[in-house]
Amino acid sequence: MSQQLVLRRLLSLAPRALPGPGPRAGLPPRAPHSPAAPSRALAAPAGCGSTFNVQDGSDFQERVVNNPKPVVVDFHAQWCGPCKILGPRLEKIVAKQDGKVVMAKVDIDDHTDLAIEYEVSAVPTVLAMKNGDVVDKFVGIKDEDQLEAFLKKLIGP
Repeated sequence: MSQQLVLRRLLSLAPRALPGPGPRAGLPPRAPHSPAAPSRALAAPAGCGSTFNVQDGSDFQERVVNNPKPVVVDFHAQWCGPCKILGPRLEKIVAKQDGKVVMAKVDIDDHTDLAIEYEVSAVPTVLAMKNGDVVDKFVGIKDEDQLEAFLKKLIGP
């Protein structure tokens, strides 16, 4: 319970108050994030139809919870170094699955409510969902073999 309170407090901080990737000496202050920021809406690589960015809670409900296909949900943040390594690796493995699985990307700074609901206490956190239920989960970075095993377990033979 105390972990949830700490996470709730951390995630409620304004993004400019969170630690960034390094010192910003001499740089202008960061602009506050807005849910409609176009740079976030275009984070998925072009031509990658199996990966999408979650826009809001109803989008998550429709495209993740109600999806008949298995869904890999990548909870990440722009300031997270390991997320920047894991994200493209995961997208590549999902793209190889020929449409058997889709990937949803959830930025915890934009969607704090979803992060709290799914008990995300660190990023990257990746959930495997089938029929709206979380069936598997991992936190942290994984190599390609581990990611393939994770997806194989989700998709089945």
